Amino acid sequence: MTHLTRFYDAIYLAPHLDDAALSCGGQIANRTRAGQRVLIVTVMAGDPPTDAENDYIRSLHARWELERDVVAQRRAEDIAACALLGADYLHWSIPDCIYRLNPADGAPMYLSDDDIFGDVHPAEQPLVAAIARQLAALPAHGQCYAPLTVGHHVDHLLVAAAARLALGARLLYYEDYPYAQQPGKLAAVIGDPPTGWRPTVVPLTDADLAAKIEAILAFRSQLSTFFTDRADLERQVKGYAALVSGERVWRNMGSAA
Repeated sequence: MTHLTRFYDAIYLAPHLDDAALSCGGQIANRTRAGQRVLIVTVMAGDPPTDAENDYIRSLHARWELERDVVAQRRAEDIAACALLGADYLHWSIPDCIYRLNPADGAPMYLSDDDIFGDVHPAEQPLVAAIARQLAALPAHGQCYAPLTVGHHVDHLLVAAAARLALGARLLYYEDYPYAQQPGKLAAVIGDPPTGWRPTVVPLTDADLAAKIEAILAFRSQLSTFFTDRADLERQVKGYAALVSGERVWRNMGSAA
C-alpha cells in the first residue's frame, strides 16, 4: 500500500482492482489535479487460497491471459492506474469471489457468471460485518463512495452492504461502470423514475476523460472482458460520459439523516 495520510478528501471503495478507474476515474483525476487527496480502497484484492482451482477460474485466467501470480499482476495493474489518477491505494486481503471457499466444507461458492451475478451465498453473510469493521478503521475523510451495485455482482453487493453498516447516511454511491450503460441495469437498482435516490452530476473535462481512459487501459488483463480494443473503450467511455454529462453519484435520500 502507499503511505496513508491522516485525512482524505475522498475515499472510493472498489470491490475489485479495476472498479474505481472504470466507474470514477474521471472525478478522481479531477480531484487530484485540484490538489485533493484521494484514497482508493480495493476490498477484494487478496491472494487466492492455494486450493482454489476449478474450470471457471481457469477460464477467467485464460481470458485475462494470466497464468501465474494472477492477483499479484492485477494488483500491479492497479498501482499503475492509481499513479495515473494521482490517488493513493490500499489493497485488502479478501480474495475475489471466484476464489472464496465455503468455510463449512471448503467447496467453491461461485462457479459461473450466473453465480457471481446472482445472490450472495448464505455462508458469506459474516463477511459483511468483517468488512464493516475494516471500513470503520479507515483514515478520516470528507466523503466516501461505494458501489451502487448496478449489475448485481456479489462482491459489489457485499461491499455496499458493509459500507452502509459502517458509514450509514453519509455514504455516496457511484454508478458501477460498464454495467450502468446496459439497458435496464441502473433502473433495476434505483427505479424508473428513481425512487428515494438523488443524483449529482460530476462534469468531466477532456483531461479528466483522458486520464480515466489511460487508467482503465492500465488494467490490461481486464480489457477483453468489456472492450474489443482501445478504440472501442474510448467510444464506450466517452459515449456514456456524454449521455450523463460526466459521471454521476447518488445519495439514498431514504437513509439520509
